[in-house]
Amino acid sequence: MQAGSGGIAYGLKYQQARCIANVPADSQRTSFLVGTLSLREENEVHLIQLSPSSSELTCEGFYSHPQEIWDLSACPFDFHIFSTVYASGGDYGAALWRIPEHSEHFNVPQLDQLAHFNAHTHKIKCVLWWPSGKHDQLVSIDEETIYLWSLDSSTMSAKVLSQEPADMLHYLSGGAWDPHDINVLSTACESSVQCWDLRSMKKINSIGHSQVRDLDYNPNKQHIVVTAGDDSRIRIWDLRMSNMPRKELTGHSHWTWRVRYNPMYDELILSAGTDSTVNLWQTSPIKSGDSTPGSWVDSPTSLVDPLIRSYNDFEDSVYGLAWSSQEPWIFASLSYDGRVVVDSVPQNIRKDMKKKPKM
Repeated sequence: MQAGSGGIAYGLKYQQARCIANVPADSQRTSFLVGTLSLREENEVHLIQLSPSSSELTCEGFYSHPQEIWDLSACPFDFHIFSTVYASGGDYGAALWRIPEHSEHFNVPQLDQLAHFNAHTHKIKCVLWWPSGKHDQLVSIDEETIYLWSLDSSTMSAKVLSQEPADMLHYLSGGAWDPHDINVLSTACESSVQCWDLRSMKKINSIGHSQVRDLDYNPNKQHIVVTAGDDSRIRIWDLRMSNMPRKELTGHSHWTWRVRYNPMYDELILSAGTDSTVNLWQTSPIKSGDSTPGSWVDSPTSLVDPLIRSYNDFEDSVYGLAWSSQEPWIFASLSYDGRVVVDSVPQNIRKDMKKKPKM
């Protein structure tokens, strides 16, 4: 694991990859799970950790996975459990897995499959855990339908509670679970963002905007989401003002596939895409008093270029992004050729943000 041009690199030998996830239940170290996407080689899930000195990435284990991994998400309350969306030939599936306790006794240990999300009839896009704590439900999204699952915490088995066709002209591409309201989910498709009430499984709001690839909720302020799309722009929205974005960020030269809010400092946003670049943005802070749509007015300081830095450590498209939940200044990026780079927010930005009072 060598230092790259701006960070610490880890390579998945001879394997392609699209998904990386922070492991929030690891309270001791910054850990990430990475899933491979290989047509010819055996696929694996790698558990990598950052050293206490933040100078080295080490592989704490890699585990055989039977199919190509298209989505991966770590359980927020159990270090050993995660979900994957996978492909086998032309078929897609999703499952819940456990990392074996005594994996050091095997060369390439097998994961324990806990549950299979077998109700889908279309291509599955993602599995979502509620990000704000332990919860006994999961959401899975395929191209046309949203499923709400009940999770038995003792056996980690899953069964369908409800499902709802999205009835969209275009296929769903993913979603995000509102960290402030356990009953609200947002989904992305080619033409819009849709908000859903999981109690009734009915649509409650929408943002009509084309070519949305990904979205994420502001972790500190309710109703705020950020989107990424094929027009290369990052947009911040107030879901109560769906007619226009709060802010547009321009700095990518091709499609943007991933966008993520920092889990602690919501002024910081990461984005990445097919221009092989990771962009770090600092936007105007949203004050606690900005609770009504009419209060959304940028301050003069928002005219400063919000693009802090572009990280150009990659030679291929970047499809994966993950902030560390243990160290808020650290993040990981993953390119299609299997290169993971862990980097950090510049020191001057850290010092400046630490001095600012909480809004």
